[in-house]
Amino acid sequence: MGIVIEDLDTTIAFFRELGLNLEGRAMIKGAWAGRVTGLGDQQVEIAMMSTPDGHSRLELSRFLRPSVAADHRNAPVNALGYLRVMFTVDDLDETLARLRRHGAQLVGEVVDYQDVYRLCYIRGPEGLLIGLAQELG
Repeated sequence: MGIVIEDLDTTIAFFRELGLNLEGRAMIKGAWAGRVTGLGDQQVEIAMMSTPDGHSRLELSRFLRPSVAADHRNAPVNALGYLRVMFTVDDLDETLARLRRHGAQLVGEVVDYQDVYRLCYIRGPEGLLIGLAQELG
């Protein structure tokens, strides 16, 4: 999963609070990178983060060149396209409390789904839409 953002440091801190690990940061630039993305000569600062189990990765990208083409940060949950990512957490209330200190805001309500999951959506840094799910029982 890749997410384009403006403030790399703030977003890294937020996802660290969610439990992801920073694997590294790098500047990706030049025509070779643009051949992969189709954007031509580009300059992008990236941060690679991994989930605690090490099975999944999240790439955070801050485009310096070319500039960002579109902004979907305030799109609702039912908008078309890749607009959200969901994470499983051990304790939803505790996770929400920690993420609120990083500016997270609840989108709707925390709900129980058939006594199997507690679920919610939050807006994280830069309005990123993030789902949180705690398995019950």
